[in-house]
Amino acid sequence: MAVVLAVPSPLLKIRGCLRGWLGWLGSQSPPWAPALAVQGPASLLEPMGEKAESDETPSFLDNVFWMAVPKSRRTIEVNRCRRRNPRNLIKIKRNIDVCPQCGNVKLKHVLCGYCYQKVKLETTAIRSQIRTQEGGPFRAPTTETVVLYEGEKPKEQDEGKRIIERNRKRPSWFTLD
Repeated sequence: MAVVLAVPSPLLKIRGCLRGWLGWLGSQSPPWAPALAVQGPASLLEPMGEKAESDETPSFLDNVFWMAVPKSRRTIEVNRCRRRNPRNLIKIKRNIDVCPQCGNVKLKHVLCGYCYQKVKLETTAIRSQIRTQEGGPFRAPTTETVVLYEGEKPKEQDEGKRIIERNRKRPSWFTLD
């Protein structure tokens, strides 16, 4: 069996004052309705019986959510030994070498960052020259591109390819395949 529980508005005591004030303004008062209506089981309305098992008063600790804590605290020495264990420390790099092109320090299996920056700048300049020569990014032909520097001439195998001429000397690191 379900019971509808209706809770009246908390403004019941001043309802008369509000009606008089709203009546003074010349308007009607709004319809009064319950502030909260909840449908619930009928057992909510029954009074709770006394506990027969124990007559102890409830403690405020009964509603506390207890969490696990360590039984003993780790000392500072133990924490430091654990953190500074040699297997947790950063390993020493033994694969560092000198770049044969520029002389900067680099990893043996990685491209030198300084040399890469130079190649990137040269490639950007070539791309901007291609963009100005073609008149836009979508007008480029679908042929292979050959870059010729100052003093170089196209070969027989370069016929039918797009040729980009640079007005500077070829860098030593920019090989000629």
